[in-house]
Amino acid sequence: MAGSGRLALWTVPGQSWVRGSGPAVLSRLRDAAVVRPGFLSAAEEETLSGELEPELRRRRYEYDHWDAAIHGFRETEKSRWSEASRSILQRVQAAAFGPGQTLLSSVHVLDLEPRGYIKPHVDSIKFCGSTIAGLSLLSPSVMRLVHTQEPGEWLELLLEPGSLYILRGSARYDFSHEILRDEESFFGERRVPRGRRISVICRSLPEGIGPGEPGQVPPPC
Repeated sequence: MAGSGRLALWTVPGQSWVRGSGPAVLSRLRDAAVVRPGFLSAAEEETLSGELEPELRRRRYEYDHWDAAIHGFRETEKSRWSEASRSILQRVQAAAFGPGQTLLSSVHVLDLEPRGYIKPHVDSIKFCGSTIAGLSLLSPSVMRLVHTQEPGEWLELLLEPGSLYILRGSARYDFSHEILRDEESFFGERRVPRGRRISVICRSLPEGIGPGEPGQVPPPC
């Protein structure tokens, strides 16, 4: 069970940022739940957070979400970026999305306060396509994925500041995912203290939806 996961430790060889309930789930999600630590340099992380801060600062943290999935957050959709930030987002697109995938025109920005968290949820195929990719800024966190039919199958991702995570296919639709609250934030035996966390999330379009169509509600993570 994921809640007692500190007693069981299976990791991907050579990857200290992915662990799971057993070798089968690690193999199954090897290409569907990916972490690239150090994707951003410290200067790039500062560029993104510095550009986002004035807009986020105008918003209040909220404690109720439309689907009750997030607690202690503020968020925005952003489509206009500085040249430096656009260059970073182009790197995300090249790293996470295939040549045939079209991205939603706006990027989802989610700011969690230190005691904020994202509850277990499964993304709807109505809101975005088969792939999401998120940059983690400011604070480390742990993302947990749990199989919706077999809760004994789980995976945890250590998301350090400057890392990129990618969720595709089965990792999004067959597994719930969440960002652990501070008091539960462990990765194996390692305590991962939570601070304020900003995620910058790029999403592929749902099939049959044009990039300019309104009304797309973003997934929380």
